[in-house]
Amino acid sequence: MNLLAAVNRAIVLLSAIALLLASVVLTYSVVLRYFTPEPTDWQDEFSVFLLIGVTFMSAAWVQSQRGHIGIEAVAHLLPPKLDRIRLRLVDAASALFCAFFAWKSWTLLYEAWDEGYVSSSSWAPPLWIPYLMMALGMSLLTLQILLQVCRRT
Repeated sequence: MNLLAAVNRAIVLLSAIALLLASVVLTYSVVLRYFTPEPTDWQDEFSVFLLIGVTFMSAAWVQSQRGHIGIEAVAHLLPPKLDRIRLRLVDAASALFCAFFAWKSWTLLYEAWDEGYVSSSSWAPPLWIPYLMMALGMSLLTLQILLQVCRRT
């Protein structure tokens, strides 16, 4: 549990840096397009790859803070015992969904690696990079949810 918390903190720090880098790259792209006729073909895709990494890799930390969107309208209507059961069911369903998403992400990563998939842009970076971020991020999110389910029972 402490190991996952340390990994989550490190990922959040790296995600903050990646988000800053994406904003710098996009700003550079806009300025370059405004002042010069040079084509920009890598900046948008590079920023998208960074944002995919930030989104998926930081999801476990957000879950550890219970920062994901939750519908609490029903919580106040149910007796405490039923609300605890509802929370367990929601966490279990979330874990199952995230585990399925992680599994599909790992299979997509394998396929992109094995087949050598690249993006369709002229820059053509390998697609295993964002798929790796998806697979790792969803796996960490699944682990985080499972730890929270175990802590609750």
